[in-house]
Amino acid sequence: MHEKIIILDFGSQTTQLIGRRVRELSTYCEIVPYNKFPYDDPTVKGVILSGSPFSVNDDHSFKPDLSAIRGKYPLLGICYGAQYLAYSSGGKVEKGDSREYGRAHLSSIKTEEPIFKNIPQGTQVWMSHGDTITQLPSNFKITASTTDVAAAGYKIEGEPTWAVQYHPEVFHTLDGVTLLSNFLDLCGCKRDWTPASFIETTVAELKAKLGDDKVILALSGGVDSSVTAVLLNRAIGKNLTCVFVDNGLLRKNEFENVLKDYEHLGLNVIGVDAKAKFYSALAGVTDPEAKRKIIGRGFIEVFDEEAHKLTNIKWLGQGTIYPDIIESLSITGTTIKSHHNVGGLPKEMNLKLVEPLRLLFKDEVRRVGLELGMQPHLIKRHPFPGPGLGIRILGDITPEKVEVLQNADDIYINMLREYDLYDKVWQAGTILLPVRSVGVMGDERTYENTVALRAVISSDAMTADWAHLPYEFLAKVSNEIINKVRGVNRVVYDISSKPPATIEWE
Repeated sequence: MHEKIIILDFGSQTTQLIGRRVRELSTYCEIVPYNKFPYDDPTVKGVILSGSPFSVNDDHSFKPDLSAIRGKYPLLGICYGAQYLAYSSGGKVEKGDSREYGRAHLSSIKTEEPIFKNIPQGTQVWMSHGDTITQLPSNFKITASTTDVAAAGYKIEGEPTWAVQYHPEVFHTLDGVTLLSNFLDLCGCKRDWTPASFIETTVAELKAKLGDDKVILALSGGVDSSVTAVLLNRAIGKNLTCVFVDNGLLRKNEFENVLKDYEHLGLNVIGVDAKAKFYSALAGVTDPEAKRKIIGRGFIEVFDEEAHKLTNIKWLGQGTIYPDIIESLSITGTTIKSHHNVGGLPKEMNLKLVEPLRLLFKDEVRRVGLELGMQPHLIKRHPFPGPGLGIRILGDITPEKVEVLQNADDIYINMLREYDLYDKVWQAGTILLPVRSVGVMGDERTYENTVALRAVISSDAMTADWAHLPYEFLAKVSNEIINKVRGVNRVVYDISSKPPATIEWE
């Protein structure tokens, strides 16, 4: 079993970021609600207390009993975590004269303190708190300050506990990763959490858990489901059956190309051509939400039908990843949102769930995929919406419109790759608009369709900025689409950011 760091979550927006930083330092960690510490887990090497949107002085703020943790494990308090340690030991935390938010610089760093090893005086940090520690208990010793914050960092004498009133996990804290690395050293971590070690451990666990049982998995062609399939295949081989459905709303030649990729990986895949079923169900439907529901329901029906053709299936494989797990529970233990991978599958299927990626972040999934020998173009694929081109054709859907959009989109995506721009954007796609306009081709007047090109820069899809693609590139793409795609005579580029716009148009 891997040694681990436990991050107690007090509700900060950056708690996941602490987890990612620790994982990037080759150390396994788990984020758990502030009151769910795994006392009986022998692999825990240290504990981090996260920030919080609350004040320690609020009646409804989270105030766990840390007496069984302090002194037993190395402990690092961050922001609220630092304030709570001081407050719960008899110190004072009060509302600051002004909210301390933004860049600051550390001074008076006690460089002999191992937590600040290799961190220079004056280093930039990021503050984000309305309260500040105004009085520390007698055995708490200040290790760093800023102009406005006397106790920017402290150490509790007689126990391996450190704390900082800033956020080391964020990009703007220049030596934040060094501080976290120093803490891992103080915990005695071996730093052996790697994609290779994850694969070895997970395959062994899957073999033990599944035995000779059979598993069915819905493939989307995306990163998460593909890496899930390869991991399961390595563990149970032909006892895994994958289903890949062509709903007629995939990108040009995607069904054939993805099946070929999966064949190369040695997967047992059933490819289902269900285009006619989906086109029939979608005929005349223009409402975006109605289209989404029809496509989702159609997928479930096809998957269920294929599952019933197989015998002795006991498990459903899903590409659930760690952010899905974290977001599905609030820190009070109540459900915020349910998993969305294959939501809505009929209960009578009565299958148990197996989710081998449930403890990985997205970037880790990609690294595991590369370690498994998967081709980079499968791993580095842009996100693609579940309803596919169904929500990139505004208005009703017909096979003819799908063909026009597939051809235009194929030119755009291939040219992004050709000009070395594909990997520089988070997501790109083409939208077919319900707009026709006048044009001139040769000496003839045309009255044809408009397509919009979309490309965004993002790290997590929560916010996104439009990608500033070169004008020369956009001009060439426009020219190529208009010359080669019958039915299109105008190309526009979407320069809306999220918010207020969304990445997809529907």
